[in-house]
Amino acid sequence: MARLSLFNSPLLLGFDRFEEALERVSKAPADGYPPYNVEQTGADSLRITLAVAGFGEEDLTIQVEDRQLVIRGRQAEDESGRIYLHRGIAARQFQRSFVLAEGVEVTRASLDNGLLHIELAQPKVETHVRSIEITPGTRQAKSKRIDHE
Repeated sequence: MARLSLFNSPLLLGFDRFEEALERVSKAPADGYPPYNVEQTGADSLRITLAVAGFGEEDLTIQVEDRQLVIRGRQAEDESGRIYLHRGIAARQFQRSFVLAEGVEVTRASLDNGLLHIELAQPKVETHVRSIEITPGTRQAKSKRIDHE
């Protein structure tokens, strides 16, 4: 069965990357852990904040993989011999991914009171106007018609 594409119009050229990004997002797990916020902090800047209570800097990794921001958390095994009567603070590992638009850069990350803040900078969109010169094409050689009498 043929796959229906949002970008299959002949007027949308070179948008296959957007389609691939949408597929990646749709395949992402719907797990809500850890909770996060995305906020606009300026005209060309964003901040992602993840609630990572119980995780230290050594337990977290932040990477950009093929225009995808990937945050992973994994705590070392608790071998202190503690006996929990109730354990409501999650200590499970996680992976949270965000697809980044072309040119979006991670500028900084900080951990403060159980909140991981990741600062992003969006590129300013510049409009470009470029004239394309039209060069004369080569004419097709006209075939000579030979009349036979």
